[in-house]
Amino acid sequence: MTRKGILGRKVGMTQVFTENGELVPVTVVDVTPNVVLQTKSTETDGYNAIQLGYEDKRDVLSNKPEKGHVAKANTNPKRFIKEIRDVELSDYNVADEIKADIFEAGDIVDVTGITKGHGYQGNIHKDGQARGPETHGSRYHRRPGSLGVIINRVTKGMKLPGRMGNKQVTIQNLEVVKADVDNNVILIKGNVPGANKSFLTVKSAARGSQK
Repeated sequence: MTRKGILGRKVGMTQVFTENGELVPVTVVDVTPNVVLQTKSTETDGYNAIQLGYEDKRDVLSNKPEKGHVAKANTNPKRFIKEIRDVELSDYNVADEIKADIFEAGDIVDVTGITKGHGYQGNIHKDGQARGPETHGSRYHRRPGSLGVIINRVTKGMKLPGRMGNKQVTIQNLEVVKADVDNNVILIKGNVPGANKSFLTVKSAARGSQK
């Protein structure tokens, strides 16, 4: 199955009304035209893909290898670079621009981003575990529970305090409500991973219904 995709930045959430008056919450994704920086084929790289670059970066923040890489596409260094695999290579050439009209209303997409980081958290907040007895004598209010049988090690996968969030997450089968080429934005139904201004990858759905 061939796929298509575009890179963007999460702007925030708003709401729109459909033609029948239904209110729909949407996420606004800025998709300033992406540039195809490189194409990869099965013959040379073992898989089909295009490498996209999003949002120009100042020359002073770029090193020589970065500048040399984007020079082939006659563009500026980019802040966000990702590959889109399983594409139809014949549809793309180096230096082509990918715009919001790559998708249209009703398309089903997968959105990948980095979730909000919450720092170091305990079991109750991180994993939803219950508190211990709240009486004064228990002395076991918010600590982790039993670690299981005594085998001189902690079992893999045990839920313990640690870093929460700041992980790459993909939400599948979201609907494109509108693709606005004039304003370089895509409206996606519902919420998507990440904080406002974070980078996102929007790709046609890998599974589920396709338009």
